[in-house]
Amino acid sequence: MEFSNSLIQWYLQNKRDLPWRNTTNPYHIWLSEIMLQQTRVAQGLPYFLSFTEAFPTVFDLANADEEQVLKLWQGLGYYSRARNLHATAKHIAYEINGEFPSNYKGLLKLKGVGEYTAAAIASFSFEEPVAVLDGNVFRVLSRYFNVESDISFPKTKTEFQLLAQELLDKKNPALFNQAIMEFGALQCVPKNPNCEVCVLNSSCAGLQHKKVNELPVKTKKTKVTPRYLNYLIIKDSDSNFIVQKREGKGIWENLYEFPVLETESQLSVNEIIEQVSKMEFFNLQPIEVISLHNDVKLHKLSHQHLNIRFFEVHFASKLPDSKPITEIEKLPFPIVIHNFIVANYCNSL
Repeated sequence: MEFSNSLIQWYLQNKRDLPWRNTTNPYHIWLSEIMLQQTRVAQGLPYFLSFTEAFPTVFDLANADEEQVLKLWQGLGYYSRARNLHATAKHIAYEINGEFPSNYKGLLKLKGVGEYTAAAIASFSFEEPVAVLDGNVFRVLSRYFNVESDISFPKTKTEFQLLAQELLDKKNPALFNQAIMEFGALQCVPKNPNCEVCVLNSSCAGLQHKKVNELPVKTKKTKVTPRYLNYLIIKDSDSNFIVQKREGKGIWENLYEFPVLETESQLSVNEIIEQVSKMEFFNLQPIEVISLHNDVKLHKLSHQHLNIRFFEVHFASKLPDSKPITEIEKLPFPIVIHNFIVANYCNSL
């Protein structure tokens, strides 16, 4: 009880004023929770405001075109979240009359809603006494109780879930859940937390055992795969461009990109130009290949490191299906390609 009371008192004095905390509307809370998965609040907040302005209700989001949704999401990453968000909005609007499920079990059935998100919506919107468990909560609990179980393993999640549920203030589940997550985000931070000013320092077992910076324990490392993407900026005689939608499973599904030549390793500029010149598409007519950037742009995803270069290919004639920059700028692109377009082909995008 001391842990919960101290945590809540700290929260009431230190919490950030965030728009999704001033409502019990499950639509807004759902939006915020999906956006904040793998995303810092400072990055997610502008997107939340843009979405709620463009789509004030779940019906507005359901009726939107997917490209509009992806364009607004552009730069937030993990684009499957946006596609799931759109699909779930359609399900809620068209199949259950715009009403969100009002309990944890019902929320879990929604596409893109996992255990943490379901617990957050259930407690914040409907005051259901179910504890949330995210990275912040893992960190706070492991340090305070000196739990050395490896959070890489599923059984550890069950251990922490039971502990969080036991500590939960059943009369104020929303307040407690917000408090422990905020405490992890602002006070009990991953690296070098300021334990001297922590309200829990007198009873924190991790601090007493001088193990704060070693907890939580996580031994399993994410395997990162390198990929080499050489984008071809195909430009015709009218200064129009060829772009294509990225289809199939994998990164950036349903986003747009320039035609791409993927290689197994980093090739020299001359080797790339030689390969481009041999591609069937380019054998149709004379071309000029220009290397726009000899440097490689490294774009880091959770499981992949993308080594990206851009090559401009000039055609002497007009190409079918080419688009002017004014049309291209309306399409959703991966942020690394979006930034390249902004820097090289238009004043604003």
